[in-house]
Amino acid sequence: MTTVTHPLPRIHWGTVRLAVTAAGLVALTAAGPSLHIKHGSWVLMLIFAAGGTGILFALPAVDRSDQQDALIVILVGGVLMRLALLFVEPYLSTDVYRYVWDGRVQAAGINPYRYVPAAPEVAHLRDTVIFPSINRPDHAVTIYPPAAQAIFFAVTRFGESVVAMKLGLIGFEAVMVGILLALLHRLGQPLTRIAAYAWHPLAIWEVAGSGHVDIAMCALLMAGLLLFLRGRTLLAGAVVALGALVKPTALLALPVFWRPWTVRLPLVVMFTALLAYLPYLSVGSGVFGYLWGYIDEEGLASGRGFNALWLMERWTGAVPAAVGFYVAIATTIMAGLAIAVAFRRDRSPQTTIACFNWLLVTFLVLVSPHYPWYFLVLVPLLVIHGSATAWVLTLTCPLLYASIDGAGWPNYDARIAAFTIATVAALAYDARKLLRKSPDLGVGEIR
Repeated sequence: MTTVTHPLPRIHWGTVRLAVTAAGLVALTAAGPSLHIKHGSWVLMLIFAAGGTGILFALPAVDRSDQQDALIVILVGGVLMRLALLFVEPYLSTDVYRYVWDGRVQAAGINPYRYVPAAPEVAHLRDTVIFPSINRPDHAVTIYPPAAQAIFFAVTRFGESVVAMKLGLIGFEAVMVGILLALLHRLGQPLTRIAAYAWHPLAIWEVAGSGHVDIAMCALLMAGLLLFLRGRTLLAGAVVALGALVKPTALLALPVFWRPWTVRLPLVVMFTALLAYLPYLSVGSGVFGYLWGYIDEEGLASGRGFNALWLMERWTGAVPAAVGFYVAIATTIMAGLAIAVAFRRDRSPQTTIACFNWLLVTFLVLVSPHYPWYFLVLVPLLVIHGSATAWVLTLTCPLLYASIDGAGWPNYDARIAAFTIATVAALAYDARKLLRKSPDLGVGEIR
């Protein structure tokens, strides 16, 4: 009698290592809010460090394991990390409450740019859950552009709650993950590089945790990039214009897409913006909302909002004309870089993505936003073209949080100084790589 033997399935130890890492990060994410609140902001820094380290150690394991199984582990792990924070009440930012309020106001047939939340005209829309948590309720109309307003209205039709808004924004994440996978396929890179986004703590905490609409801009931005690489430049421009009408940072993609001296792309962008603003023009110039107040609040007019000036003047005192000088230099740098990108000869996908990366990095370094979620736009690019500066900005930005100090947490000056020093060191490293004409620091080098 012949005995039929069935070979045992081969164990892919790389996938096992990946699953163990994912399980550890899920547990840490679930425990993160309570540990953070109890023990202070050092905990959040450690969580971000653990997330970055998890990606660092996971990707080499992916390369040696079964790609399909590894991709499933990565995506399931990313979903579980987000579920761990979905029902946690936002405590690092209250922006999501304004999103829900704006959606509710629009559903009542009221222009969201017309009244501040504390105005008597909208008193009938107030409740005991959303309204009390809105920031600047008595002096600031909404600041969010029309594409963001459309998202707020659409999502709140499924539920006027923080959880519903978070779920809607996680939906944008899901779309963007699909786009990033398509980009990886087009670039010939392993799909498992999606771990650089799916497990990145900034994406997890700022979308599932705080519910920031920036992720919708990121999704539209990546969609525009994919369309551009497929030769659909005008459609890409329209999509990116919509992204800029969620958060204006998306405009930095336009120099990458533009062919010198052609006018079709600028016309498409302007027409898209006009169509988006049309439903809200009943308030005239009020459609810009709290923009000018926000600029003043963040110190962009006085100069205290720029890290370099802030740190310099802590030692020197106020320097006459320093703000104008800094703004002139920063504008010159950005304009020169945008022109160089637009007139580049090499329009290959790799160079296109590298140019886009450096436009974003340079802008964020020069403007130096004081909120971690502004750096979220760099996280998708880490999947397809990560620079050392982008990694440093996205993993050290919790230094900018001030909600929970805790024992031993440095003061604001010290944290800004540490953040700036780390950024400068990363820029120096990237500059050295570029000057030596070595390969781009991409995801493939995360070892």
